[in-house]
Amino acid sequence: MAALKEEPNLKIHFAIVVLVLGLSYFLQISRQDWVDIFLVIGFVFAIELTNTAIETVVDAFTDKSHPSAKLAKDISAGAVLVSATTASIVGILIFLPYLFNG
Repeated sequence: MAALKEEPNLKIHFAIVVLVLGLSYFLQISRQDWVDIFLVIGFVFAIELTNTAIETVVDAFTDKSHPSAKLAKDISAGAVLVSATTASIVGILIFLPYLFNG
């Protein structure tokens, strides 16, 4: 995937996914927790790829700083932040019981 090679943030997300999947396997999480983990992973990757696409299109059409272009890029970056925060909260809610009640 070209985006994984080009985008530093996507590389970070991918590294976190590897850690999360390893922890999930180690803790032997339930089937439903696996489903939830994969849903939030897909959610974050979809938003990150959308952000990359928006930034690429905006950059292709303007070399100059334009308020609307900046706003579009800022909003799409904000969507990534929201998705990553949501995934982190879901991860905490899934893993805490395994770590402290197991």
